[in-house]
Amino acid sequence: MKLNKFLIHLLAIAIASMTLIPFLWMISASFMPQGGANQFPPRFIPDSFSLEHYIRLFKSMNILRYFFNSLVLSVSITGLSLLVNSMAGFAFAKFHFPGKESLFKLLLAAMIIPAQVTMLPLFLMMNQMGLINSYLGVIIPGMASIFGIFLIRQYINSLPDSLIEAARLDGASDFKIYWHIVLPLAKPILVTLGLFTFMGTWNDFMWPLIIMTRENMYTLPVAMANLSGEHAQDTELMMAGAVLTVLPVILVFLTLQRFYIEGIMLGSVKE
Repeated sequence: MKLNKFLIHLLAIAIASMTLIPFLWMISASFMPQGGANQFPPRFIPDSFSLEHYIRLFKSMNILRYFFNSLVLSVSITGLSLLVNSMAGFAFAKFHFPGKESLFKLLLAAMIIPAQVTMLPLFLMMNQMGLINSYLGVIIPGMASIFGIFLIRQYINSLPDSLIEAARLDGASDFKIYWHIVLPLAKPILVTLGLFTFMGTWNDFMWPLIIMTRENMYTLPVAMANLSGEHAQDTELMMAGAVLTVLPVILVFLTLQRFYIEGIMLGSVKE
């Protein structure tokens, strides 16, 4: 039994190590001098550490502007998405209104539609609203998601109805119940959904590329894609850009991982 447990742990460590190898090489390559990342076999420790690629990104490639664009969009969409999804999830979980079950099933059925199918009509709608080349053109479509409504609805379903009824008997309005009772109790699943939303928005490439054509409005993933096209032979510069792109997401995840795990483990899939 102990041997089996040891072998399982050894296998898990080996798989985790294999997963980390490209990430570690990316960090190492970003500190290598020009041409150092093209050596074979690949080196994980630079012969000499150099910050020249990071300096180039900050001095001559407007990386702070792209970082600001990604941060504004990710924070805005995450905050608004949590608000809208939690309200809708609360309504579907604890309110009774005609057609609730049919509407919820229709929403679930819509989850199978690929996002790429909706991009053209969504773009035309944003164009009619005059939101091309604007932050709102990215923020509005991300304000609500079927997955977010489903996730929060399933979690709130696990909260006892007696708690809601007791608050109503005490004279609390629906909004007060939502704000002062439901939201604090749903914090684990809100953090989980917030992480999903923040990471998805930060890493999103296709929609910002479609909706924002001005270079000064590029997000980091779009800017890094252009960087790889313009500097295809400058591997170290591209790796430095990749490090700056993934670092904020990793820091956010590490900071909130306790709540994320708690949200996954609790009643997020309960009826």
